[in-house]
Amino acid sequence: MKNVIVLDHPLIKSKMTQIRRKDTPTKMFKELVKEISTLMCYELTRDLETEEVEIETPISKTVGYKIKGEDIVLVPILRAGLGMVEGIQDLIPNAKIGHIGIYRDHKTLQPVEYLCKLPPNIAKRDAIVIDPMLATGGSAVKAIEILKSHGVKSIRLACLVGCPEGIEMVHSHYPDIPIYLAALDKGLNEKSYIVPGLGDAGDRLFGTQ
Repeated sequence: MKNVIVLDHPLIKSKMTQIRRKDTPTKMFKELVKEISTLMCYELTRDLETEEVEIETPISKTVGYKIKGEDIVLVPILRAGLGMVEGIQDLIPNAKIGHIGIYRDHKTLQPVEYLCKLPPNIAKRDAIVIDPMLATGGSAVKAIEILKSHGVKSIRLACLVGCPEGIEMVHSHYPDIPIYLAALDKGLNEKSYIVPGLGDAGDRLFGTQ
């Protein structure tokens, strides 16, 4: 699939197997989501632009590199996206955090924004939208729409598990958005849950039902 990157790394595959298990406790589930997000961060940031800086080592002056432009902004889709923030921020401690809250209207089945809090100069930043599940794709499309309405041009979408229906939904609206997945599953069931999936990521992260 064009603009879809499935991270086929042995460590990611092993940890994904553990979080899929229905008997994995909340504490371990949280830790695994964080660890997988950290591993995904390497690929998520692979094509970020860098610029040269002069530094001084204990021996001599030399040329090093830093990420070009404003600090990256991580944008978790509430609430489940919060579980992925810490793992990425461990590697990018200067990353700013935006929050987008979206729920599905039970009558129209359309995503509705209830919260949007973004850092300043958002239009000049590289944004990574994070959400453990890419199921129907409605929430992801809404989040991208919100960021684009604020002038953001560089957007990536990172999810632990995705399916063809969600990918098709995102790319039917925004074909230029790269989607990074730790696993690509076969599809949705009649309740719009990813199969085999891992259940409701938000409930499993926060111990709710």
